[in-house]
Amino acid sequence: MLDTLHREFVYLWYYFELQLRQIFPYWVLGMGIGSVLSVFCKGAIHRLFGSMQGKKLGALGVIPASALGIASPLCMYGTIPLAASFSKGGMADDWLAAFMMSSILLNPQLIIYSAALGPVALTIRVFSSFLCGAAAGLLVRKFFWEKHFFNFDRFSGPINRDTDPNPLLRLLKNMGRNVKATGPWFLLGIALSALFQRYVPSELVTDLFGSQRGFGVLMAATIGVPLYACGGGTIPLLIQWLVDGMSLGSASAFMITGPATKITNLGALKIVLGAKHFALYLAFVALFSLAVGIFVDLILPL
Repeated sequence: MLDTLHREFVYLWYYFELQLRQIFPYWVLGMGIGSVLSVFCKGAIHRLFGSMQGKKLGALGVIPASALGIASPLCMYGTIPLAASFSKGGMADDWLAAFMMSSILLNPQLIIYSAALGPVALTIRVFSSFLCGAAAGLLVRKFFWEKHFFNFDRFSGPINRDTDPNPLLRLLKNMGRNVKATGPWFLLGIALSALFQRYVPSELVTDLFGSQRGFGVLMAATIGVPLYACGGGTIPLLIQWLVDGMSLGSASAFMITGPATKITNLGALKIVLGAKHFALYLAFVALFSLAVGIFVDLILPL
């Protein structure tokens, strides 16, 4: 019995250590770049978005708004107060929708993490997140023109936690918060990946997420809802699933529904959207993720 347990522990440690060596550099680099952007570039990015206000860009404004949402290093609980301050200044709801939607799906730190998935998956993630933000903005413009889509009454301006007068200490404190927030989920993701490698047959992953592409995309979009807790924590799982036969379309659907329906994000969004608009948001995320997943599998078959 002890020999069996020891053997299983050795196998699991081997898989864990292999994944850790593979992904750890991306995690460290992502944290470093994310903290640098948050401490030294966040204000410039948000001022650039604010400078759009008053410009006659029309529907084309969703393009820079979505791109700047991806560039913003803030989490959802930082993005919503920021959007609230822009809204009070007269920013159009369609531009805010594009900025917030893409910001939910992606940020510079997660882009670095996702590089571990390979250049194709990374490109798909960045491009689909940008398109999702732009599409959300265009839909809000089309169906809620001259109406209020958001209600920011319960949110004030964003709180800046990077206030230490010493720039180096500001950066180190930000990195410390980053490690505390993402480290446990990163290690948990690697541990779950090791368990999958050891105990879940690759044929099962292929059957669920690969060979039956339409069904696989639907399954991946569905499990993205309960499994997604932290972007960095899901990268080890996605790497292993892709190795085991998950299609890129299924991975794409997972990478959209996961962050878009993360429970902490939903709580904040429910407040600013209200019940009716919140239901529309969920429907949009589901349909967009399925459309992207099926399209990716059509152009990039296994």
